[in-house]
Amino acid sequence: MPFVSRSNGAIDGLYEQRQEGLAEEFLRDDNPAVVAAQNAAPEVFSVSARQFRLMLRRSGLLDQVKAWVAKQDGETQDAFEYSGTFVKDSPMMKAGFAAMAFTPQQVEDFFTDASKL
Repeated sequence: MPFVSRSNGAIDGLYEQRQEGLAEEFLRDDNPAVVAAQNAAPEVFSVSARQFRLMLRRSGLLDQVKAWVAKQDGETQDAFEYSGTFVKDSPMMKAGFAAMAFTPQQVEDFFTDASKL
C-alpha cells in the first residue's frame, strides 16, 4: 500500500514509506487512482536527434522546420544541426513549436510518438 503525492489533485508519486510534507496520504494498492498512476506512461522530456528528425519527416514537417531554422540565429541553426538530443522545454523547442502553431498537447504527442521510433 503506497503513500502518494499529488499535483493538481492527480497522483504524481508513489512511495513505500511516508514522506513528511510530500506524501502523507495512504491508499490501498487496488485504489483506481493508484492503479492508474502505476500504469501511466512516463512523461517524455527529450528525444534523440534521430527520433526527432524521423518524427518531423513522418509528420510532413521536416521542410517547414528546416525553413524556419534557416531564418533563425546561428546558435539555433547549430543546435538544430548538431544536437544529439532535443529537449522538449528548451527555448529553441518552445519557439519552434510556437512558430508551427502547436498546442501544448500536440507538443506532448509529438515527443511521445518520437520517443517510440
